[in-house]
Parts: sequence; C-alpha cells; structure tokens
Amino acid sequence: MTAQLPATLPITRGCPYAPPEEHRRLRDEGPIRRVTLPSGETAWALTRHEDIRTMLTDPRFSSDRRNPKFPLLVKGQRVNTGFRASLIGMDPPEHGPARRKVVGEFTVRRMEALRPRIQEIVDQHLDAMLAGPKPADLVKALSLPVPSLVICEQLGVPYDDHEFFQLHSSRIISRVTPPEERRASLEALRDYLRDLIEEKAKAPADDLLSRQLDKHDDREELVSLAFLLLVAGHETTANMISLGTMTFLEHPENIKAIQDDPSKTPTAVEELLRYFTIAEFAVSRVAVEDVELGGVLIKAGEGVVPLSNLANRDPEAFDHPEELDIERGARHHLAFGFGAHQCLGQNLARMELQIVFDTLFRKVPGLRAAAPLDSLPFKDDATVYGIHEFPVTW
Repeated sequence: MTAQLPATLPITRGCPYAPPEEHRRLRDEGPIRRVTLPSGETAWALTRHEDIRTMLTDPRFSSDRRNPKFPLLVKGQRVNTGFRASLIGMDPPEHGPARRKVVGEFTVRRMEALRPRIQEIVDQHLDAMLAGPKPADLVKALSLPVPSLVICEQLGVPYDDHEFFQLHSSRIISRVTPPEERRASLEALRDYLRDLIEEKAKAPADDLLSRQLDKHDDREELVSLAFLLLVAGHETTANMISLGTMTFLEHPENIKAIQDDPSKTPTAVEELLRYFTIAEFAVSRVAVEDVELGGVLIKAGEGVVPLSNLANRDPEAFDHPEELDIERGARHHLAFGFGAHQCLGQNLARMELQIVFDTLFRKVPGLRAAAPLDSLPFKDDATVYGIHEFPVTW
C-alpha cells in the first residue's frame, strides 16, 4: 500500500446526503490510503470506524496544530495569530487539566437548566418568522440566531455583536478565504475577546467567561477557549438545524413520527448527526511515533485525516448505513469525535436540536421548502458543511 501514489482528496460533496464519490473509491481501494490534501500536503486518510476510534485514543497521534507536520486542508492556515493552543490542539499532560477547568459548564444537569431559556429563544424566533413575510430564509430567521444567542448568553458575549463574530467566523472556516483575510479575521476576533475578558475581569457577571477568570492565570489561554467556544458554539448547530429541517421536509413521515411521539426526537437527532457529519475534518492528527494502524505503518511526522463521514456509514459499525433511520439510536457515531477530545458542547447541541425540531414542526406544521432543494446554496466552500440560505414558506 505504501508504494501507491497519493490520491487527491477533494472535500466538496456532490450530494448533501452523501460523502464525495472520490472518498468512497478511497475506501474501496483500502481503508487507509495515502492522499494529497487541497493544501498540497500529504497525509493518510482513514475510512473505517474502528480505525478512527483507535487512532483518536492512541497518544502517539498528536492534536497539536502548531506541529509543522500537522495536516492542514488549506494553504495559508499555518499562520501565527497570537492565540494560545486551544483544547482541540492540546495533548497530555496539558489537555486533561485544561478540559477539567471548563467541562463542568457543559454537564447534562447544567444544560437542562438552560432548557427553558432555549425554548423561549426558539419560540421568539419562530413567532417572529411567522409574523413576517413569506417566504422566509430559515437560516437568518432560526438556524443561525438561535445557537448564536444561546452561546452568547452562556459565555457572556453581547449578542449585539453577533454580526461581527459571525462575519469573521464564516471567513475563518471558509476554504476559499485568502490567507491574509483569514489572518485578519482571526486577529479581529482575538482582539475583541481580549477586550471582552478584560472588561469581565473588572466587572464579573454570572456567565461562563467570568467564572473561568479564577481558573486561568493566563488570560491568553482564556481568550483561546472563548474563541473555540464562540465559533464552534454557533456554526455547527446552525448548520445542523438547516440540514436537519431540509431532511425532515424530504421525509414527511419522520415529521409525523416526532409529532406523534416526541420521545423519538432524540434518536432522530443522533441519526441526523451521523448522516451528515458536518465537521468531517475536525479530528485530524499527526503521528509523533511510528504507529502500525490497520496493517499500515504510519511514520512519525505523517499526518492522519479521518474521513468521519465515511466512518459513520461503515457497514461494520452500522446496519444499512446509507439509509436514514430516525429510530436507529446509534450514539457511537463520530459526529462529535471520540475519546478525550470529544466535543465539549455535545449536550448543548443535542438539546438545541431537539427543542428546535419539536417546536418548529409543532408551530409550523405546514412548513415547506420555497425552492427546489437541489438549488439550495450549500457550503461547499466551508470546513463545516451546511446551507447558506434556505427559503421556506407555510
């Protein structure tokens, strides 16, 4: 296998419901294959569920994005922005203590305490959408503002600034943003969060960032944490709301199923997370020692890119994986990663999605797409998949 020439790894989906065909061919050729990334770098692509889970729990694979050998998808990403390493880029022994400082903010109990406020936010935005003109853009009316407002209130970020951080975060995650523009957006968000944290140090409030002040002697470390939570806290959930709604409208029998029995919504959310795997490249690693994985020798300094979208459709891990089955109940998917770096905000994301879908189809039972689904502008240019605009009517 090591004698094969690297295949080119495209990351544009031809169909929103499926991995790129080129990725499927990679899997057919071998579960671990040498590839050339769009950045021009080479890495090993993993396609099997078992191999990816093994890799994500093996300390010989590093998360450190400062490593010059860490696989990056886009040219120009390897820039010094002044941020400290964030949780997703830390290895032991730094990662464990840093995660423990903040993990208590995302427990199931604390998230359940937020449920009434999240419900209120969803109700307010749906009522505003229903009172407005038709068709409406679901992204602007619901998908983006709901998780943005939730994470702003949780962190203590003024929601009045949402256009600022949404603009810069969208530039950061776009693969077509010029390097100098991406650097400028990173620096703008860094400076904004630095100023915000300094204000909280002078006048702490009842929010996550204020509570973290005493836990972080290094303010720059807290700035990095704030950046991670702010960007990840709205981009991923917003895209899942849009994609999930699109899929429900394509399968109205599933809308009826959760309307008749809302206890099915949590399993429906898990299935949608598995089915789309929108942050497919969030868990890349670099080997810091020689490692044999799945019968392939990966040498120290070589990058590893897990194709989680394929792994979440691995027939060895999921029965009939290409089918959408909202009663599947398979929580061992990789949409939130796996192991010590598993997504901090997964409990919040699950709850937001459950509340949105239950409320949306209860309040707007006649919801329908106002444009052909194959004409929607999908985020083929972004590292987090989604929809730019989604016109709907009722």
